[in-house]
Amino acid sequence: MVKSLDDVKRSAIATELADMAELQKLLIANEQKFISEVSDSDIRDRFQKMLADDQKNMGVLETVLVQYGVKGEPRDITKKFVEQVQQLMSGSELKLFQKVGQHELLKHKQVMAGLLIHKCSQVVGADVAVAIGPLNTINFENRAHQEQLKGVIELLGTRELTGKEPEQGLWGRVQDAVAALSGVFGSAVTQNSDKQDMDIRDLIRLDHNKVNTIYTEMGATEDVSKLEELFGQMYKDLLAHAKAEEQVVYPKVRPFYGNDNTQELFDEQAEMERMLNEIKSISPANSQFKEKIKQLMGAVGDHIRQEESTMFAAIGNNLNEKEREQLASEFKSAKSKIQDEFAAKK
Repeated sequence: MVKSLDDVKRSAIATELADMAELQKLLIANEQKFISEVSDSDIRDRFQKMLADDQKNMGVLETVLVQYGVKGEPRDITKKFVEQVQQLMSGSELKLFQKVGQHELLKHKQVMAGLLIHKCSQVVGADVAVAIGPLNTINFENRAHQEQLKGVIELLGTRELTGKEPEQGLWGRVQDAVAALSGVFGSAVTQNSDKQDMDIRDLIRLDHNKVNTIYTEMGATEDVSKLEELFGQMYKDLLAHAKAEEQVVYPKVRPFYGNDNTQELFDEQAEMERMLNEIKSISPANSQFKEKIKQLMGAVGDHIRQEESTMFAAIGNNLNEKEREQLASEFKSAKSKIQDEFAAKK
């Protein structure tokens, strides 16, 4: 039988993601303080836009945490670090431009964490890279923020230390630097929109893409430990996805998708859970293991095709944009709670 559904490498990345979430909350809290403390309307406006970006990026990060499918807790040292920074930001030991300087360093720390996770994903598996892909958005925004913060530090610092204004053209240089970053993070999609969350169809499709990626990875290896690792991730991903759909999505679509169609989806997922538990009892070294995985993915493929064709069409015809985004938020929340339950059963 499969020895464990958990993998050390994936758990280590989950801890890094949890640390990023803690720092993201700190960034948001800092920017809220800066907005209340800055008298310069231009700088305050920049912090307000930065705050809006970071609040949306918190949503992106929450999506990544759920899509990744492995729950982690922030390190104690990260929690202590956050407390220390909060004390500095609330105290009077640092001048405002120095506080902004510390904030810029936090942005750099966040960028490096995102890049590190991206590199680790290339080593661990293609499915990890799929799950953490949206981090590119956060990396781009944070690097752009760093350039803007350098301008703020220069302006506030010059005023504080000399009582005079810095040279003209400061913000022009900042904008040039931000524009140059688009070549480095060209694939990033920024959050400059009024959308509060993803469309539920896009969120479900991300899950479908990830499980198909895991299946492809399993077909490409005969390494027993790797097969065990990948099945552990597939097992948790499919169950969390199915239970969240059953709690949130299917009850919402039943009135317009129909009782028979909706019940068929419930029944298919019950059969998938039975198949997953059957495979769990088989050793990855057994010749039956891959054959059973193939049978499972045949059922999963049929289920995916139904959802992405008729169910998605029904959702598009019966729910408006905000309703689809709200359903995505509810699905994400339900899935996160289910993942917490899985983690608690270790």
